[in-house]
Amino acid sequence: MALLSQGFSLVAGLDEAGRGCLAGPVVVAAVILPLDDAGCASNLRGVRDSKQLTCSARESLYDVIMQHAVAVGVGMGSVELIDERNILQATKYAMRFALEQLSPSPHALLLDALLLYDVPLPQRSIIKGDARCLSIAAASIIAKVTRDRLMLQLDKQYPVYGFARHKGYGTEAHLAALRTHGASPIHRQSFAPVRELYGLFADAP
Repeated sequence: MALLSQGFSLVAGLDEAGRGCLAGPVVVAAVILPLDDAGCASNLRGVRDSKQLTCSARESLYDVIMQHAVAVGVGMGSVELIDERNILQATKYAMRFALEQLSPSPHALLLDALLLYDVPLPQRSIIKGDARCLSIAAASIIAKVTRDRLMLQLDKQYPVYGFARHKGYGTEAHLAALRTHGASPIHRQSFAPVRELYGLFADAP
């Protein structure tokens, strides 16, 4: 890895979950993994892009990552921030917040197809980084599990939308629930499917 060969020993991988959802926040995780822990490397063999794993596998690997990582930070970009500033800026806000939670602080960053130009650290943007870089893959699992757990809680508050099943993504069942019930306070009104459907209810008595 280029950053490690340059002498950066604390390298944080970052990834997000929920960027494409119609409801709920975007969640980012930052993970620093140890460089020379053979036991950690063995335990993390199953770590890969969270989208390629089952829910139970993600949950198990979440515990392994939390146990072996040097540091883990999590940040969220709220629905309000997404609607106010757009999803990209909300994601970058969550990334910066996640980085602030890391102790020790990283010397360099690995990101999945993004760069944080206002963060004064060496960075590398890797296309499909969650499939090519272990620390980014670990971050994708932490972010995904954290967000899924949050959506399960929100499902109890707003049961008519089925968040426990689709986690806020735009499935047919979710869109049908939106057409029937309108948008909830945790729906992203700046996203076209919600904005278009919300307009049907905006002027209702």
